[in-house]
Amino acid sequence: MTNRERVQAVLNYQKPDRLPMVEWATWWNLTTDRWQKEGAPSLDGPDTLQNWFGLDPLRQIWVSPKSGKCPQPASHGAGILWDEAGYEAMKPLLFPEENIRQAVETAQQWREDHQKGDYAQWLTLEGFFWFPRTLFGIESHLYAFYDEPELMHRMNQDLVDFQLRCLEQLLPVMEPEFMTFAEDMSYNHGPMISRELFEEFMLPYYRQVIPVLKKYGVRVLIDTDGNVEPLIPWFQEAGIEGVLPLERQAGVDVNRIRREHPKWLMVGGYDKTIMHLGEEAMREEFERLLPAMKSGGYIPSVDHQTPPDVSMEQYRIYVRLLREYAEKAT
Repeated sequence: MTNRERVQAVLNYQKPDRLPMVEWATWWNLTTDRWQKEGAPSLDGPDTLQNWFGLDPLRQIWVSPKSGKCPQPASHGAGILWDEAGYEAMKPLLFPEENIRQAVETAQQWREDHQKGDYAQWLTLEGFFWFPRTLFGIESHLYAFYDEPELMHRMNQDLVDFQLRCLEQLLPVMEPEFMTFAEDMSYNHGPMISRELFEEFMLPYYRQVIPVLKKYGVRVLIDTDGNVEPLIPWFQEAGIEGVLPLERQAGVDVNRIRREHPKWLMVGGYDKTIMHLGEEAMREEFERLLPAMKSGGYIPSVDHQTPPDVSMEQYRIYVRLLREYAEKAT
C-alpha cells in the first residue's frame, strides 16, 4: 500500500498492511539542531527527515487568516487589539486572498506526488476559539466572551466567510486525507470554557464550514492540547470526527476514549516524556497503546513535538519500535 492509502484505510476503519508511521507535528528546532550535530541531514525539503528516519511523509497546508503584515504580540499570549475599533483598524491585515492563493499554488505543486500516494496530506484552518484568542490575547479573550460578545461573533463569522472562500478554491485541487481546526481550548484539567459558551460562540460557525469539508470527503479533526476527553461530545455535536494530539501528561487515555467513543478518530497519544529513557520505556508505552492501535481509527504518533532531550539514536529506536507495533497492530 502507499503512504496515502494507509492513512485513508485507518481513517475509514479498514485494515492496512500496517499502520501509518507519521510524525504529525514536525520537530522543535532545538531537537533538529541537536540531531544535525549528531549526524542527521539538514532540512532541505518537506520530507527530508521523514525519509531519512524511515517515516511515512505527511505534509500540512495551514491557511492563516492573517497577512504577513499583521503585527505580532509584544509577548507570548499578549493581544494585538482590545475592542471593535481595534478590530476595524486591523481588518485590512486580516483574511488575505494572497494566503489562499499561496495555499492553492502549494497544493498544485504537490498534487502529482500526492496522487501517486508518496505522502498523505492534511489541511489546517484556524478555529473559532483559536483565532479570536490570537487577536485579543489569552486573558482578554476569556473576558471577551462576556465583555465583547457581538465582536466575538463578528470575528468568527468573518473567519467563516474567509474559510469558505478558501475551500471553494482549494478543495478542487487538493484532496486532503484529513483536516484539523486549530483550537487548543483544553488544558490539563479539561476545557477552558463552558459548554454553553461553546454552543453559542463556536458551534454555529463549525456548522457552516464542516458540511463543505465533508462534501469533498475530508475527515474533520480537532487539534486541541491538554485533556480533551470531556470535550468529545461537544465536538461530535458539531460534526467533528476525531482529535489530535491526545497528550498523555494531561491524563488522556486512548484506550478509554476508544471504549467510550468507538468511532472517534485519533492521532497521537504516544507519551513524548519517556522517549529519552531508552528502549524498555518506549516499548512499554507501545504496549500501553497497542489495544487502541488494534481497534482501528487510530494513528499512533508522538503526543506533541519530540523534545530536544531525545537523541538521534533514541529517536531511531522509537521509529524501529513504531514499525514493529504498526505491523503487530494489523
